[in-house]
Amino acid sequence: PTTMPLGRQAAVASVSFGVLAASDGLLAGNEKLTMQNLNDGLASYLDKVRALEALEVKIRDWHQKQGPGPSRDYSHYYKTIQDLRDKLLGATIENSRIVLEIDNARLAADNFRTKTETEQALRMTVEADINGLSRVLDELTLASTDLEMEIEGLKEELAYLKKNHEEEISRLRGQVGGQVSVEVDSAQGTDLARILSDMRSQYKVMAGQNWKDVEAWFTSRTEELKREVAGHTDQLQMSLSKVTDLRHTLQGLELQSQLSMKATLEGTLAETEARVGAQLAQIQPLINGIEAQLGDVRADSEGQNQEYQQFTDIKSRLQREIATYRSLLEGQEDHYNTLSASKVL
Repeated sequence: PTTMPLGRQAAVASVSFGVLAASDGLLAGNEKLTMQNLNDGLASYLDKVRALEALEVKIRDWHQKQGPGPSRDYSHYYKTIQDLRDKLLGATIENSRIVLEIDNARLAADNFRTKTETEQALRMTVEADINGLSRVLDELTLASTDLEMEIEGLKEELAYLKKNHEEEISRLRGQVGGQVSVEVDSAQGTDLARILSDMRSQYKVMAGQNWKDVEAWFTSRTEELKREVAGHTDQLQMSLSKVTDLRHTLQGLELQSQLSMKATLEGTLAETEARVGAQLAQIQPLINGIEAQLGDVRADSEGQNQEYQQFTDIKSRLQREIATYRSLLEGQEDHYNTLSASKVL
């Protein structure tokens, strides 16, 4: 058998070591240990190849020294050996390529990991900003809700005061209308009702206008404050204090309006009570006379009821006596009839 030519062996060794050297240049860090192990394995393989070639030379020399003899033909194995060596070389090159791809993939993974960490840090920053803005939005929503609730409460209080005022006016008008109708001259009652109606209408118009003005001013001011808070988050506390001051101002204005309306209504009520008191003093004698007449009529009715009850008792007693007499007469008649019949017989 023949051995691989020295040029072929040098080419195989040079390609193998060249690939491994290139791979070692591309790899770094922990991959150097892997490449060193591969180089050591390849060197061991080449040593074994040399040892086998040397052994092959010794065997050939021994056969030559043993004398001539029929030599076996191993030429048909040369092609198989060459194919196996080519496959081994291709596998070594493919292994180096795979190691290079693994290293490139690891570098790409590290790059993606760095980008992921950067994106996560950016996401956390954005989430923190969103949470901060959400808290600011919640505070603004709570402040807006409080303002709306206070406005609704003030509206309900104003409606309640208006309702009480209307009920009081209606009650006074009812009292005045019911009491003045007894008098012959009802012109004063009509004038009083008209005056009260006019005053109530004026007060309603004034109160409504004041409420609309204050509400419009408060609404515009509130919207302005909301825009300022949305545009300048850092001034939120200052804006809230301004809203509180405005709320106090609104409450003060509404309180002043209600106090002035209350004072006016109290004056009107005092005048109305004085006028009604004078009218009651005038019609009180007539009321007393009518009450006396009603007492007399009630006494007469009670007397008539007693007489009627007496007559009813007498009538019942007479009816019972008549029934008794009738039964006695019927019994006597039967007795006479019986006696007459016996005499005839």
